[in-house]
Amino acid sequence: MYNDIYFIGIGGIGMSAIARYYKRKGYAVAGYDRTPSDLTHELEAEGISVHYEDRPDLIPTDVETTLVVYTPAIPDTLEELRFVRERGYRIIKRSRMLGEITQGQRCLAVAGTHGKTTTSTLVAHILTESGAGCSAFLGGISKNYDTNMLVSPTPTVVAEADEYDRSFLQLHPAIAAITAMDADHLDIYGDLAHVQEAFRTFASQVSEVLILKYGLPVSSEDTPARILSYSFDDVRADFHAENLRLGPLGHFTYDLVYPEGVLKDIFVGTLGWVNVENSVAAAAICLSDGIAPEAVRHAIGTYQGARRRLDVHVNTPSLTYIDDYAHHPQELATAISSLKSIFPGRTLTAVFQPHLYTRTRDFAPGFAEALSAVDKLILLGIYPAREEPIPGVTSEIIFKDVTAPEKILIDKSELMALLEKEPLDVLVTFGAGDIDRFIQPITELLEKRI
Repeated sequence: MYNDIYFIGIGGIGMSAIARYYKRKGYAVAGYDRTPSDLTHELEAEGISVHYEDRPDLIPTDVETTLVVYTPAIPDTLEELRFVRERGYRIIKRSRMLGEITQGQRCLAVAGTHGKTTTSTLVAHILTESGAGCSAFLGGISKNYDTNMLVSPTPTVVAEADEYDRSFLQLHPAIAAITAMDADHLDIYGDLAHVQEAFRTFASQVSEVLILKYGLPVSSEDTPARILSYSFDDVRADFHAENLRLGPLGHFTYDLVYPEGVLKDIFVGTLGWVNVENSVAAAAICLSDGIAPEAVRHAIGTYQGARRRLDVHVNTPSLTYIDDYAHHPQELATAISSLKSIFPGRTLTAVFQPHLYTRTRDFAPGFAEALSAVDKLILLGIYPAREEPIPGVTSEIIFKDVTAPEKILIDKSELMALLEKEPLDVLVTFGAGDIDRFIQPITELLEKRI
């Protein structure tokens, strides 16, 4: 029986959700992370002990009653990881831990190389708002609940199914959606074929209903589940939007076509056509799970989104600032397309911080193509995360091929000084690194201009 649960890499979005869950269950929870963040400070405020130095002496000493959870993003050279391995602690990956939590419960999961955080967070909101209830482990902070973890006595669990390190293969959902199957994490998979193979394996573990983005290469031979499709507006999909209307501040209203009929006048609480598509996927999951159509419509309208997903910080007719987690070319292209459709005729300035040397190397042409669609690009250096530098791989390999009307490559230390003198209309910050540290200063800077 474990009394202590110790997390190595506790500040990660998935790790922190599980840490919060076990804290709520009454366990003694503590952990290490490399750098302080808003999330680790929140954990500390909730009574979880977090430290930021590689200190094996701070790990609970009782090997028999301590469970250690780690993320594969942690390097094998970390002294704490070496220590627990040498001393015989029970050590488990985050993904396995999530799999164990969801066992014996009704799991609703959202997988996909992009779109899964917003969609899974919306599914959790629909279930909570409707009164059905759920526990949830999310890959972002829900703005409705200000957390990435919900706990409910209802035996339904909503999980973001992460493909990194094949983590999602620990889940066996009753209902799942797959939003995208693009090439990503090629440091793990090698090529697109192996990415798609992993998603088909995930599909084989879904028991009741699999909601597929229309056109994805998964067939009935790959899964025992009933397959239904969804799309933004493709009429061939089982679930799709029609009669779209765009409001003055970027919110859409639409009618949802679904197998049982049409659900009219759904107001989308978050911005852009991409969130119409995400709401169609979330509605498909919840309707398939028996949630009443009226409850689905109401909850989509009250959904405030997930932090760092087309996250609006300033929005006036003359000055807008939005932050987004996009760190893959397709995510950037989708977000930029959404922003241009919301704010036609306005000047779009994008700040982008590439994430990982390997991803930059593998997708540099795609990044350049996506970023060429903005009016002005401010490109920062690569955020390394878990990686060591790769010779010849810098932001320059993206920058040289960008054809936007204006572009500049700077160090992140120069960003605020540049923005202070820059004329801005619609500003968006993109990236999965530490670019989020600039959100508050940028917001304060722009609010002074209103």
